[in-house]
Amino acid sequence: MRAGVRLERTAEPCVVVIFGATGDLTKRKLVPALYRLVQERLVPAEFAIVGAARTELSSEEFRANMKEAIVQFSEAKSVDEEVWESFAQGLHYQKVDIGTSEDYVKLAELLERIDGERGTQGNRVFYLSTAPSLYAEAVKQLGQSGLAKPKEGQKGWVRVIIEKPFGTDLASAQALNRDIHQHLDESQIYRIDHYLGKETVQNLLVFRFANGIYEPLWNRQYIDHVQITNAETVGVEGRGGYYEKAGVVRDMLQNHVFQVLSLVAMEPPASLNSESVRDEKIKAMTSVRPFTPERIRAECVRGQYGAGSINGKQVPGYREEEGVAPDSATETFAMLTMYFDNWRWSGVPFYIRSGKRLAKRVTEIAIQFKDAPHKLFGSEMMEQMTPNQLIIRVQPDEGITMRVAAKVPGQVTRIRDVNMDFRYGASFGMQLAEAYERLLLDCILGDPTLYARTDMTERGWEIVMPILEEWAATKAEAPFPNYEAGTWGPQATHDLLEQAGRRWRRP
Repeated sequence: MRAGVRLERTAEPCVVVIFGATGDLTKRKLVPALYRLVQERLVPAEFAIVGAARTELSSEEFRANMKEAIVQFSEAKSVDEEVWESFAQGLHYQKVDIGTSEDYVKLAELLERIDGERGTQGNRVFYLSTAPSLYAEAVKQLGQSGLAKPKEGQKGWVRVIIEKPFGTDLASAQALNRDIHQHLDESQIYRIDHYLGKETVQNLLVFRFANGIYEPLWNRQYIDHVQITNAETVGVEGRGGYYEKAGVVRDMLQNHVFQVLSLVAMEPPASLNSESVRDEKIKAMTSVRPFTPERIRAECVRGQYGAGSINGKQVPGYREEEGVAPDSATETFAMLTMYFDNWRWSGVPFYIRSGKRLAKRVTEIAIQFKDAPHKLFGSEMMEQMTPNQLIIRVQPDEGITMRVAAKVPGQVTRIRDVNMDFRYGASFGMQLAEAYERLLLDCILGDPTLYARTDMTERGWEIVMPILEEWAATKAEAPFPNYEAGTWGPQATHDLLEQAGRRWRRP
């Protein structure tokens, strides 16, 4: 597949069925994204949506709720009445209890009727926006009801999108994969990670492999280390009960951050077809050096936020949040030092950090290059400079910055760091598509490049399980909480880099 072909293809007619349609994700992200696809004519007129949940609702009530959601959560804060009229005609609701087989018979009847009325040709996307504990049951019911496969003699297709978290540890992820593979082929399974729908993350492939200037430098010969920061200013936002069982390693690192990491570390794929790209991602992650107890103690840091100030507003500590135990040992911050034991990256540390209640909301990749081999301008002047950095901002203010040294104008030679900036908004003068728009369209097009494959989901858990087990078995090195809300995390993370003669970039 040539670069760019994916978005030039025409989407086939289909029905998108959303399980958990009365939930927050449907209102905030899914229906607004599908509305935008209709508005931009990226899906054909033969298109429909069925909301499915346990709540008793009529299709008319569901349409009214979704119109409100589009106004509230879309960028435009309004609806185009002409587009809405067309969109609403294909918007239906069906009461479905995930574990009740009779409800799937009624759902099948509705889908048959929609096929006839809208010409959707038996093509279906089932989106599991439910509690993770219901994923396996939903797929089983789809399989037993005959909805997991096209009808015999039909040319249609069936695809299932599964939200994260995909398991809570390696054993549960493997069990979930076994369960869903009983009813679905791997080609039908789309494990979604919305980070991969972000424009800057997708641009990593173009940036690395379409430019002759960067790829020759993308290795241990020229790169000193890599920093990946995934920082949030928010706390647990009323999800204390969930977060107590999860923590930041489960919630962010082993899925979102590892997906981005794999794109930075992978080898060039033979082509841009989905399997070639995903093959190279898993090859890179397979070469990650295992975490031993000694490495975990020496090269990883965990933390938990205490009370502090965010944007001038006082916020409580994690242990004061609703649903959190007063003596909780759950980590809200984690920093890992990772190595890829392969030819390209041997000896290059990747410093990964993710946390809540940090100083700024930002996700970025910072590639730091090695110093010039000879201090031509004198040690004192050279030591005041920051080494060359390439910063790829995933969110917010998506863009790329190259940090280089330049001479300050004047008679005396003085050197200062300057930035060469590329920002999506300024360069292209257009609003970036929401991640869910891109990913939903890719599923409808049958392109799984930006979705996680079985081996990738399990490999993420294989990497972090020793860390989770070690931290569960031992007390934190410093008593929790060990960082103040509104800072950049525990002091131990800064000490760790300073010991190696490095320092964290301040985004």
